[in-house]
Amino acid sequence: MTDSKAAPRYRTGKICYLEIPSTDLAVSAQFYQRVFGWHVRQRGDGSTAFDDSVGEVSGSWILGRPPATSGIQVHIMVADIATTIEAIIAAGGAITQPVNPDAGEVYALFSDPTGNVLGAYQQPGLAETEAQMA
Repeated sequence: MTDSKAAPRYRTGKICYLEIPSTDLAVSAQFYQRVFGWHVRQRGDGSTAFDDSVGEVSGSWILGRPPATSGIQVHIMVADIATTIEAIIAAGGAITQPVNPDAGEVYALFSDPTGNVLGAYQQPGLAETEAQMA
């Protein structure tokens, strides 16, 4: 796990920026902030941007693009998939593929309130690591 106070690690090949389609910037920003703890900010050009919870990936929500429902599948790391699923639903998202108890890894696919489909992946041991950091 990355120390949230450490500077991001810059290396060739690092994923550094995402553009997420949105039909409502405020709804999208509130969803990702509430569910995943992303830091939301306004840029000087007025666009709504985000930084992930550890400051390693940034991006923005983009109007005028259809929701990302197929193609590259982005997964967001979580400590507890059950808690995350509850938060997704409470924040206006929906589970599109529940956790498969027979799979080797614990993840679920969800749609955000504007229709993008992403994954939530439970990292083994992350809950214990985060509990020690609290």
